[in-house]
Amino acid sequence: MSRISADFAVLGATVHTLDPGRPAASALAVRDGVLIAVGDDAEVRQACDARTEVIDGTGTTLTPGLTDGHMHPVHGALMARGLDLSVCRDTDALRAALAEARRTAEPGAWIRGFGLDPNILGGRRPHRDLIDDVLDGAPALLTLFDGHAALASGRALELAGVTGPVALAGNAEIVCDADGVPTGELLEDPAKECVERAAPSLAPEEVAAELAALTARMNACGLTAGHAMDLSDGSLPALRLLEERDRLTLRLRCAPWAQPGVDADGLAEIVRLQGTGGRLWQVAGVKLFMDGTIDNGTAWLHHPDCHGESTKPFWLPPEEYAAAVDTLARAGVPTATHAIGDAAVGYALDCLAPHSSPDSRASRHRIEHIETAPDELIARFAACGVVASMQPSHVQYTRADHSDNWSTRLGTERASRAWRCADLLHAGAPLVLGSDWPIAHFDPREVLATARLRRLPGHGDRDPVAPDQALTAREALEAMTVTAALVAGEQDRAGRVREGFRADLTAFAADPLAVPPGELAETPVTLTVVDGRIVHRA
Repeated sequence: MSRISADFAVLGATVHTLDPGRPAASALAVRDGVLIAVGDDAEVRQACDARTEVIDGTGTTLTPGLTDGHMHPVHGALMARGLDLSVCRDTDALRAALAEARRTAEPGAWIRGFGLDPNILGGRRPHRDLIDDVLDGAPALLTLFDGHAALASGRALELAGVTGPVALAGNAEIVCDADGVPTGELLEDPAKECVERAAPSLAPEEVAAELAALTARMNACGLTAGHAMDLSDGSLPALRLLEERDRLTLRLRCAPWAQPGVDADGLAEIVRLQGTGGRLWQVAGVKLFMDGTIDNGTAWLHHPDCHGESTKPFWLPPEEYAAAVDTLARAGVPTATHAIGDAAVGYALDCLAPHSSPDSRASRHRIEHIETAPDELIARFAACGVVASMQPSHVQYTRADHSDNWSTRLGTERASRAWRCADLLHAGAPLVLGSDWPIAHFDPREVLATARLRRLPGHGDRDPVAPDQALTAREALEAMTVTAALVAGEQDRAGRVREGFRADLTAFAADPLAVPPGELAETPVTLTVVDGRIVHRA
């Protein structure tokens, strides 16, 4: 047992170490960002002296710090501004919310909204004629819940100079009617950016302030780290400002995007950025997109959806994706590929398998989302060691009876293969869980609970979606701790409560492995520790 004086110690708690060598403990001690003692109270007291802050852990349960395996902190902070449209349950509510925003807005101000659910449109495609009259000439840009589409008002299109079809990379599209007039529906980021660039942008100081406030809220929910699946404009200046001011309280691994059409110089820049960072943040990896989303008809399926859509990849031809992956992998850059449709997942696996191994100790290649997958794809993940990165909270956008837009597009057979978390894990695939915030709420307690319930907690009136894919409490917890460290190549220093490991910790007011899943989302987080620093204390 170390005799070094601890900065602080927690005694009298329940500690789920997730360490096979010592699964349980009652106390731990921290110094200089590292766990220097883990054991019973008597053992840990040996690491304490008069300068040590001793915290009474009676009634609390500590776990390794929770990591969100897929989130968009900066991109999300910028996107999730304005009206939260997820509360709108029909078009009347949407129009009322926009009318009120227009009434109170400054002249010429843009009206922003996020979380718009296409299920409220009654089977219609998003169209500016739903909103233009209540906006009375105000520019508006409303992001749909999946983040892959938006609805722009007529005035916003006018300010952006978008008057007809535009040739865009991949399957991005400015949707136009039969006369070539834009409907306001914008599919995928290249289309959204055509309008976004006309809207006012935030200065780095403002982005940093948004991010600082966001990470504080995340800490209060128990998050200690996140795999950030973007490095958008403004990210680097904002992160550097927070680091300088010691206001960054979340450990972040950032993956810049490689979009279709990226050339050799663009790939070289992504390679050059690797390792850029500070004490709590680092550029580590790259994010690619093999397809879009099922709800918007931009996924890549082996067979078209009910509208004849979702028939092609984001990269055209897909061999350009394969070449980009090969270049990045050979440079040692771990890739994360957005792949939702079965064809997209299969193609990504084909490309990643030669660069992957189930025994790898380095950062792993990974596939994000995997919303529908046939049996033959499940075993392939384990065989090649590619990580399955999934977001159980996304089941909130579908229904067990397949009456929703996602299920209707896929049909019953493919919809029944929804988010096969348990099948992937039990087949031997590494499984990491996240929220995809701002697409779903960042609260990790909600992610853990939904992984067990297969519906959002607090919605007992909803039937679970594919309940056979539910995880156990321990499986879900390990997917946000142990496996999150494994996929980052940090399994020798993070993800468990073990002496010599990083002091990233989450403490609950009740045992997350014992509390019923419906209550877990409401269980208070009493302490959050990042790099040995207490960043939240209830």
